[in-house]
Amino acid sequence: MKKSTEIVGLPIISIQDGQEVGKVKSLVINPDKGSVDFLTIEHEDWQVSVKAIPFKKVVGIGEYAVTVESESAVIDLNEIPIANQLVNKKIKITNNKVMTRKGQLIGEVVEYYVDDENGNILGMQLTVANREVALASASVLTYGKDIIIVNEDATSHFLDSVEQLVNPEVEVIKNQEVNEKDSLKNDTIDPFEGLNLVSEDEEVVALKEKQVELLKGKTVSRDILDNNGNVLFPEGTILSAEDVMKAQEEGPNIVIDLSMNVLA
Repeated sequence: MKKSTEIVGLPIISIQDGQEVGKVKSLVINPDKGSVDFLTIEHEDWQVSVKAIPFKKVVGIGEYAVTVESESAVIDLNEIPIANQLVNKKIKITNNKVMTRKGQLIGEVVEYYVDDENGNILGMQLTVANREVALASASVLTYGKDIIIVNEDATSHFLDSVEQLVNPEVEVIKNQEVNEKDSLKNDTIDPFEGLNLVSEDEEVVALKEKQVELLKGKTVSRDILDNNGNVLFPEGTILSAEDVMKAQEEGPNIVIDLSMNVLA
């Protein structure tokens, strides 16, 4: 397992020639598969076209370099329509907001982790209510350009450490065992470091407070309309806490629209 920042910037070495063919410039994400399909290459001699290596051509990703069999693994993205389309989608994960399918904003991505054997995205590290948790990719519905959409019950699948992304089933079994013991003694324990479980209403309140925290102080990049088609927030509005709460009163669709159209 590698985090994305451990891959970007690594030199790419041809095993056959024993020489560097460039450095990893970026990871090209396939949002439908939830995987990294290509590594784009930075090379001082390649200024006109974009070069890349299909992840399936990668032999290994070590601490100091990415290795490929030979320079023939390098392709020109302009000659591979599918690869070019993925690059143009500009899907990123780090610094994206994470939202449930019903419009509850739950946090922001700090980093994401890739299986260095096959390129599959294993999961993400999120900042949620001033703490960091991990979330496996199984909870992700959509990797979008601006927003990552997750299952409604994603908060109940938070992991305490990113190491658990390698084998999340272990955490599931552990939680099931805890729940079985709790049911026997009629006591409930929350996965959040031993704190008491909150009610559904309290959870909604906490999520709304997080939305306020994430959006407060951001600048609206275009007019945001209310459910009746009237301008709720004109372009250029610097959002206050009251503004975000006003959007919440309008409904989840307005919050989603607002979240996707703000500048830092």
